[in-house]
Amino acid sequence: MSMTAPFAKMNGLGNQILVADMRGRADKVAPAAAIALNADPATRFDQIMAIYDAKTPGTDNYVAILNSDGSMAQACGNGMRCVVSALAAETGRAAFTFETIAGILTANEHENGLISVDMGTPKFGWQDIPLAEEFRDTRMIELQIGPIDAPILHSPSVASMGNPHAIFWVDENVWSYDLERFGPLLENHPVFPERANISIANVTARDAITLRTWERGAGLTRACGTAACAAAVSAVRTRRTDRTVTVTVPGGPLMIEWRNDDHVMMTGPAEWEFSGAFDPATGAWSRDEKGAA
Repeated sequence: MSMTAPFAKMNGLGNQILVADMRGRADKVAPAAAIALNADPATRFDQIMAIYDAKTPGTDNYVAILNSDGSMAQACGNGMRCVVSALAAETGRAAFTFETIAGILTANEHENGLISVDMGTPKFGWQDIPLAEEFRDTRMIELQIGPIDAPILHSPSVASMGNPHAIFWVDENVWSYDLERFGPLLENHPVFPERANISIANVTARDAITLRTWERGAGLTRACGTAACAAAVSAVRTRRTDRTVTVTVPGGPLMIEWRNDDHVMMTGPAEWEFSGAFDPATGAWSRDEKGAA
């Protein structure tokens, strides 16, 4: 077994992704390697998508997801689009079935290069998100930042898209809020026993949402696919939008459709930057000069 494994540096609407090819290997990407790779400006990332051999019959691959702090994530929609783009370029195929911690998902690349991922079904029960205490109505829970009589952010919708999300609805520009300051406090709030992704959302039309997200374990990112899905389904539940919306994140637009079969479809682009090889134990890496951008 070679000590190094191939990787591709990619992005999904600016969400920085490392796609690590761990197929045919017995080892795994170590948290220490993730932390080391993120410390290097050239390989800094929001998530590592580690592709392993399939565990379950009928699936193409098992995909493990690591955040930039080395912790595991259950889901990453933008990262899955990058995985599909990389495997489609390698195999010539357009459709794939993957297994993750969050379950089985399917994805396909369209002729125009955009990629759709079936993100599965959302969960709204307080135990499923999970929350630390019972809230019967998760369309709006009691949580706020700022003075009691004049909170800066309050009453978020909460949902799980394989990972926990809290969406704070605002009437102003989402850039008016210091998410870099509030994000860590809310991510680690005691009501979220597994921490949470924190988003600020502004509905601009029945089919349009503007969104910024502080990602659990990653911080501010230019795009968070599961947050876009969580915001879209929560907007429907609170009667703010219709079931098909364009969610505009700092990196660009994502098309989200909450289908009648309860599955959430996310469509957007993926972009290749450069490739290389890395040590899954230490994170030491080298660029593939032949394929360098």
